[in-house]
Amino acid sequence: MQRFQTYNINPRYKQSVAYFSMEFAIHQALKIYSGGLGFLAGSHMRSAYDLQQNVIGVGMLWSYGYYDQSRDEDRNLKVEFRRKRYYFLEDLNIEVSVNINGKPVYVKAYLLPAETFNTAPVILLSTDVEHNDYLAKTITHKLYDANMETRIAQEIVLGIGGAKVLAALGIEPDFYHMNEGHSLPLVFELYNKNKNFDAIKQKVIFTTHTPEAAGNEEHSMHLLQKMGFFNGCSLEEVHQLTGIEGDRFSLTVGALKCAKIANAVSKLHCEVSNKMWDWVEGRCEITYVTNAQNRRYWADKQLLKALDEHEDYELEARKKHLKRQLFIEVANQTGKMFDPNVLTIVWSRRFAEYKRPGLLKYDMEKFLELVSNSEMPVQIIWAGKPYPFDSGAVNLFNELNYISRNFKNVAVLIGYELGLSMLLKKGADIWLNTPRITREASGTSGMSAAMNGAVNVSINDGWHPEFERHGINCFTIDADASLPIEEQDYQDNKSLMKILMEEALPAYYHDKKKWMSLMRNSMLGTLTDFDSSRMAHEYYKKLYK
Repeated sequence: MQRFQTYNINPRYKQSVAYFSMEFAIHQALKIYSGGLGFLAGSHMRSAYDLQQNVIGVGMLWSYGYYDQSRDEDRNLKVEFRRKRYYFLEDLNIEVSVNINGKPVYVKAYLLPAETFNTAPVILLSTDVEHNDYLAKTITHKLYDANMETRIAQEIVLGIGGAKVLAALGIEPDFYHMNEGHSLPLVFELYNKNKNFDAIKQKVIFTTHTPEAAGNEEHSMHLLQKMGFFNGCSLEEVHQLTGIEGDRFSLTVGALKCAKIANAVSKLHCEVSNKMWDWVEGRCEITYVTNAQNRRYWADKQLLKALDEHEDYELEARKKHLKRQLFIEVANQTGKMFDPNVLTIVWSRRFAEYKRPGLLKYDMEKFLELVSNSEMPVQIIWAGKPYPFDSGAVNLFNELNYISRNFKNVAVLIGYELGLSMLLKKGADIWLNTPRITREASGTSGMSAAMNGAVNVSINDGWHPEFERHGINCFTIDADASLPIEEQDYQDNKSLMKILMEEALPAYYHDKKKWMSLMRNSMLGTLTDFDSSRMAHEYYKKLYK
């Protein structure tokens, strides 16, 4: 492994780790990610580099990425797929074959060198090669393809193809870290080479990221076997190894049975996960390593300097400059001129129903009161990518876009990738997070926003309970998971609007000392505990033993 690392390995982190992930958000120029899972993996690779850890990433080279977000003639969301080319990747001249649907599919390997973006080295896999037929080429065309069999094929390529590429390169890591269950087929590739399943388990680590059904895939056992997911293992062997009976095979349950240890991504998520999977007999322990984001990448250096020098006027001036930078993009996309002196609320992340992007406008009368307040004005920005084939999420995006046309101080932005995410986090005064309680595993966007002086207004879910001090470094919406969904939405909206109108806005406009204290404490509260160097160190300390 060390021949791919251009840095000297720190002896504290000498155990070698291959980190398998379906997506990595490493740089704006490398569009192979969709949302939080990728953002987390990207920060992990950056901190592995910073700490000089013996880590190598294994991912997929998506020819068309997730999708390109644009607008149609009515300014509604338009989904486009454009081929990407990356001349900064190195061809490793390695090609392996995996069996999918009884036919060989060739997998080519490319390297993202460590020095390109200052990350751990990452190997990226592609089936989009000349001697594959068209169907095989499409496996690595689109991240999270809507076709179920293509999704399964992607998981086979990542898991089995990734393990075979490492072997072809002479790399036998001490640990295989599965970031979500997508790469589970690697276990069956390892089992084919070494029939000692207990020994294999000691080398496998599993991170579970979400309690949502969509993130815990299930498929027909017979379909998985037919497609080659189990790499030639009989169904009897699969039953014996995983204990999974019946025809439904859960990737998460399989991973919990095949790993030495698993981790949730926040303290609260650990409680939720252990309760959620307590029925799985013989599963591994589920501990937690709270997610984090890489400060070197995300935090504005001049904001940090002003914070370090205890200069509030510099902190305030720099924040206004960063808001102006964001507002150039707002004007470019929408024709609306935002004011850096006005409190700016940002809701920005992957558009999914449980994240409730529309909670702010749940009570339209209260929403109109908020956006038309002349004494304490606000500006509101929504941004994010819905899954392109989720009509409900796309319709909600378009609904918010339609509402925004009626206000010069409300904008909906497209092109939510690392570059825009950076602008939004640096330019936000309030970072709004509104998932249904217990359904947000972590919510890392709030961390990188807080590093840039944004004040979180958040449901008390995911990472937030480990950070929050209401009125000191954030504002917390206390929610009740026992209520019916309709009642939750009503109560959470009521609490949110009360916080904005009675606490956040008055502090921003009438108590500058308090607002600057909120900003400082927000930054200070994330710079150590929620920097991904802490997280990357903790993986070695707790899991890579």
